[in-house]
Amino acid sequence: MAEPEPLVRVTRSGFEESVHLGHVAVCDAAGRLLASAGDPRRSVFARSCLKPLQAAVSLAAIGSAGPTVPQVAVMCASHNGEPIHVRTVRGLLGAAGLGFEALRCPSMLPMDGSSAIRARRPAPQFGDCSGKHAGMLVACVRAAWDPGTYFRASHPLQRRVRKAVSIATGVGEPAAGVDGCGVPTFGLPLSAMATLFARLSLPDRLGDLAPHAERCHEAMRAEPYLVAGRDRTDTALMLVAPGIVAKSGAEALACAGIVGEGVGVAVRIADGGPRASGPALIRALALLGALSEKQVSSLARFASRPVTGGGRRVGEVVATFDLRRHGRLPA
Repeated sequence: MAEPEPLVRVTRSGFEESVHLGHVAVCDAAGRLLASAGDPRRSVFARSCLKPLQAAVSLAAIGSAGPTVPQVAVMCASHNGEPIHVRTVRGLLGAAGLGFEALRCPSMLPMDGSSAIRARRPAPQFGDCSGKHAGMLVACVRAAWDPGTYFRASHPLQRRVRKAVSIATGVGEPAAGVDGCGVPTFGLPLSAMATLFARLSLPDRLGDLAPHAERCHEAMRAEPYLVAGRDRTDTALMLVAPGIVAKSGAEALACAGIVGEGVGVAVRIADGGPRASGPALIRALALLGALSEKQVSSLARFASRPVTGGGRRVGEVVATFDLRRHGRLPA
């Protein structure tokens, strides 16, 4: 097992103050490892990076008369809880005759500061996972499953998610856990997460789930603000580079698929520090040629996070690693 490598360095006033170690895996849709840093087979919980696949499973249960493009995007989201996110979640639930009271995700304040001030008190709809939960509830209504227990591992919807995880990652029996929002999550090698995003970018490898996964990808690209929001790397990356679908998760896991090429990237910061995952993901995509110099320049505030002192910038959080190549990357 390879050791984690220095991925992101933090400088202050010309002094290296901290270093974030971590791992990177780049895989194709066949599951072949193309490039890496650290240990590409390091086990990680999929956390919110699983949302596009969970949303695809929900869409398969919902059927043809399904959610709008913005509603599909919020099903895939870890959103800020801004008014536009909350309105979209409300509309998604309302189409199935449900309200916010049906949500079983924890009550939270919005992640967005100004939205949190307006919200005043925590509520489930403000939680970053409320779109995912809303989609699961709509799936239960349409499929005539119990909506009160949709978060349990034994529920028909969650059993379908587990099966989809095995198909999409190639891991037959993934370790099971409970995500922060209460639904099941799965422990997988980092390379399997990269494979998942490669397959989501070429959804024909997902069998019956393919059209629903493609719909999720298209919605995320069409409505990147709904996937995250203000001052978020995922949204900024997809706005600048429409050929990339990006999704971050808890404990500094960040993944991306290069649309149409069948290449997936997964980054995990070993200490779980979220300030480092965005710069590391942007660096990996740039090294793969998936981002141009102009695009990286447009993403400067996310690729090189400021370190401040006395209210002014005195340093940066910046990724500095290189990738080991293991195979030929698609042209």
